[in-house]
Amino acid sequence: MTSTPVQTSSQSGTSSASARRNAWVMLFALTTAFALSQAWRTVAAIMAAPLQADFHLSAQQLGLFAGAFHFAFGAMQLFMGIGIDLHGVRRTVLTAFPVAIAGSALSALSGSYGMLVLGQVLIGVGCAPAFLVCTVFIARHFPAGRFAAISGITLGLGGIGMLLTGTPLAWLIQATSWRMGFAVLGGLAALAWLLIWQLVHEPAPSDALPRESVREAFRKFGALFLLPHTLGIVLLAGVGYAAFISLRGLWLGPLLMQRHGFSLVQSGNVALVMSLASLLGPPLFGRLDPGPARRRAWIVGFTLLLAALFAAFAMTHYTLVDVVGPIVIGLLSGCLVLQYADVRAAYPASLTGRAMAVFTMAMFLGVAVMQWFTGIVASIATAHGADPFTAVLASIAALLVAGALAYSLLPGPPRQP
Repeated sequence: MTSTPVQTSSQSGTSSASARRNAWVMLFALTTAFALSQAWRTVAAIMAAPLQADFHLSAQQLGLFAGAFHFAFGAMQLFMGIGIDLHGVRRTVLTAFPVAIAGSALSALSGSYGMLVLGQVLIGVGCAPAFLVCTVFIARHFPAGRFAAISGITLGLGGIGMLLTGTPLAWLIQATSWRMGFAVLGGLAALAWLLIWQLVHEPAPSDALPRESVREAFRKFGALFLLPHTLGIVLLAGVGYAAFISLRGLWLGPLLMQRHGFSLVQSGNVALVMSLASLLGPPLFGRLDPGPARRRAWIVGFTLLLAALFAAFAMTHYTLVDVVGPIVIGLLSGCLVLQYADVRAAYPASLTGRAMAVFTMAMFLGVAVMQWFTGIVASIATAHGADPFTAVLASIAALLVAGALAYSLLPGPPRQP
């Protein structure tokens, strides 16, 4: 009689450890694309001065340039969510990311403001799945109870991309030009694409499962907006991350150079420390996550604290405050990971990918709108003889308060048993 091989507990444990290790390797590879998207979305803070000098840009045009990436990024989230559901994480990111590389090349070769904005749009389209694929991958391949902690680690690692657009990019631009900055980022993105192509491999979808059509996918996205708790989540998503990126990715460099006479490299040093602080925030908040019972109260409390910091930042003109304030804001921006955990808990598992796509879309459309809006605010303030940075920071504080109120007063998700 032939005996059937039996997998021992040690073999099972080894197999499980290998699967976990492979999942971490694939997540790291996906995070490299996210890190590059973080770098691209924050280049305006360091490139603002040379771009204004080369193309004679107004504050409003600078805001539109910075917002173009985020508008394209946010507008593509629904399509990327459908792509992930229908074709998987690997195929979606490998198809989209070359568009960002092309956009970076176009930006480096731009001879006009219009070409520069078009390059930002292409970069935004190509980067659109960069963080979404990470969150969906975490939701599919890691325990639900560790979602906030692992998302925090991913956000922290992805934030390394912002370190590139601090002192290193400032040195590079000062030694060469802003065009070289785009060229180097495009080269790094090509390496990230190769890493994902080599390391990320998902299980083939089961043929037994029915294949969803694109029309059905859009219909399910529409169903999310009919749920009463979606509006509050979306409105807060539109201002929280936008406040941090508008400061770090657009206004920090001009503020320090024009208000305090900092050089480009000195401004880059402050941006670097702010970015380092933002790396610590997500893992910290991921570990401190209080769970579904108190998570929403924490989100509101930290959003209002950020609003208070922006208001204080707006009212004072001391160098110490203008240097330390952004660093504290960078650390507290890590509370974003609690919002991702809130979205993960607010919808059934079958809608996780779509819910994350809607949340990410709201987040980055919010960045685009806030950067465009604050550009208008700065232009109006300048025309009336007021300090444009005070007006910008005060308007960001007001938007944070409005988002927190909407999140608190509108219906929340049903309580989980």
